[in-house]
Amino acid sequence: MNISQLKVLVTIGECGSFSDAALKLDMSQSAVSRAIASLENELAVALLIRGRLGAKLTPVGERVVKHANKILDLRESIEYEVNLEKSLYNGRLRIASFRSAATHLLPSKIAQFQRAYPRVEVSLDEFDPAGVEHALRSGEADLGLLPLPRSEDFTTWEIIRDEYVVLLPKAQNPSIQPITWHELSTRSFILLNYAECTTAVREHWSRWQQPLNVAYNVKEDSTIVSMVAQGLGAAILPRLAAMPIPDTVESRSLPVPLERVIGVAILANVAPSPAVTRFLEVIKDD
Repeated sequence: MNISQLKVLVTIGECGSFSDAALKLDMSQSAVSRAIASLENELAVALLIRGRLGAKLTPVGERVVKHANKILDLRESIEYEVNLEKSLYNGRLRIASFRSAATHLLPSKIAQFQRAYPRVEVSLDEFDPAGVEHALRSGEADLGLLPLPRSEDFTTWEIIRDEYVVLLPKAQNPSIQPITWHELSTRSFILLNYAECTTAVREHWSRWQQPLNVAYNVKEDSTIVSMVAQGLGAAILPRLAAMPIPDTVESRSLPVPLERVIGVAILANVAPSPAVTRFLEVIKDD
């Protein structure tokens, strides 16, 4: 018994005749007949009833066809995996990401991917979110990590939610009580000079009708953490952007939680390459 014989049997069952099955399989009718005869001889049962009106599966033939379909499906899956693996030889994967995701989310996933697919060349470029979008649109990147949501130009999947935290110089006797809006209103803040984060923070304060006193706008999140440690003000940052948080800085939750959703994105109108497909499986597997 072989795959070709099973495929012939299944096709005859679908078509109802040897001639139609031969046409569908692009085989001669005699080759179809020989395949079935050989299969029936090996199994020592009649699988088909032949007649003037065509061919019909016997009861045992119907049961055999059910198993044959499973075998053919499994063969197709095996061929898919083999072809996918072959296409990954000497492939490439270009990733674009904003800094905190590139620092804290991607290294372990890239290492896991490269252990599984060592022949794929992986590159990583850091941009702000607008730069990640540009890299995807221009074809300079195959896949990007971005805060969500994005435009309909992209197909996206959520991978993590990142809480915004208040960073304060650590007091000698840190309070265990939740921080209040009143306490925050007495503070001067160091904001990240980065449109999406800054907009989210300002909108959150405005939504709860709270004052936000801004003393500094700083480009680098690491600089902000250092300034907080020196007692120059408080800050609100996504936790990933603040990490690693030094011992001299206290991290507190906001009175009303605020978070950003981080996701992975590809262009919506571009079929993902095998390398992209496999990396998506890795990064979405948590």
